[in-house]
Amino acid sequence: MTTAALNDAPLAPYAAHDTTSRGRRVPEPPPATRGEFQRDRDRIIHSNAFRRLVYKTQVFVNHEGDLYRTRLTHSIEVAQIGRSIARALQLNEALTEAICLAHDLGHTPFGHAGQDALNECMREYGGFEHNLQSLRVVDLLEERYADFDGLNLTYETREGILKHCSAANARSLGDIGERFLRREQPSLEAQLANLADAIAYNNHDVDDGLRSGLIEVEALRGTALFGDAYDETLAAHPGLAGRRLVHETIRRMIGRVVGDVIIATRARIATASPASIDEVRTQPAPLAVMSEAVYAAHTELKRFLNANLYRHSRVLRMTEQSRRMLRELFEALLTDIDLLPAEHQRAARDAEAAGGRAGRARVVADYVAGMTDRFAILEHRRLFDPDAQP
Repeated sequence: MTTAALNDAPLAPYAAHDTTSRGRRVPEPPPATRGEFQRDRDRIIHSNAFRRLVYKTQVFVNHEGDLYRTRLTHSIEVAQIGRSIARALQLNEALTEAICLAHDLGHTPFGHAGQDALNECMREYGGFEHNLQSLRVVDLLEERYADFDGLNLTYETREGILKHCSAANARSLGDIGERFLRREQPSLEAQLANLADAIAYNNHDVDDGLRSGLIEVEALRGTALFGDAYDETLAAHPGLAGRRLVHETIRRMIGRVVGDVIIATRARIATASPASIDEVRTQPAPLAVMSEAVYAAHTELKRFLNANLYRHSRVLRMTEQSRRMLRELFEALLTDIDLLPAEHQRAARDAEAAGGRAGRARVVADYVAGMTDRFAILEHRRLFDPDAQP
């Protein structure tokens, strides 16, 4: 039996199967000892963009503490949740994992503050969106292979990375943009990756928020997800306190939402009865879902975090500093591309010759988006602090 057949054997008929993948942009011989989606996952893990995520902000800038999540640890947690759900639903774990690990490859330094700043800088040149940038990274910007630019991932992985897209952008993306124009769904694995991202985000931001002292347990107990899990934990372990109590509460929160997704998604699949991945794509709405009750509780917690953590004065000060830093970096580099490394100078000149100032700006945006938090801070200091060491 071939490796691909072994990978396909336990999967549901509506899962993504290696043997029926829509393939890669540049055809390659099939892998000898692993499946197509395992190859995608491995290429993502070995990419420069993936390694840089270790020094990119989730909520707190890297230098604020060693135990806060980064984009890398976030991506690993998303992958763990996604794999667990995929296994329970007999979906393709390797594809789910690949999408989860790649979903933030295009994220800027300084989290959403960096993305917002770069989008403002690029407003006249087509804008910037980290979801599209992640696709750009795997399709074009990674330089690892002799035969193609990017990582040459399968259609299914690329489809999952591009979670949302405007019609204008979709028209320029070829086959990967067509589903947005036809209003089709992505694979169930891609749908699960999206949910796993939301689950991980909410729960680990609770953990980091409590660790930082910016939010308090008593305030969180007013939310259904945290309050119920906290009360359950105390009932089961009356003497538990401190970090163990917090970790056990968050473990139960994740377990509740993951279990709910499995049950609610199974029910949706049973009603729709898709016989293949193509029938999943033609459904009028996603099949991977939370129940209404759990979705409401999940949304309540998200609103709490937005009001009490993401908009905390300490976070907002960091956010404004980050935005200013990225704007100043972008403007300086766009004005004088000789400040860029040599290979980026050449790319900027070639892009400007082909596409005018918008082409030049896109190369600068690629460079800035690829920075880690600490590299952006150092680069800003070198450019704007006359007393900084060269």
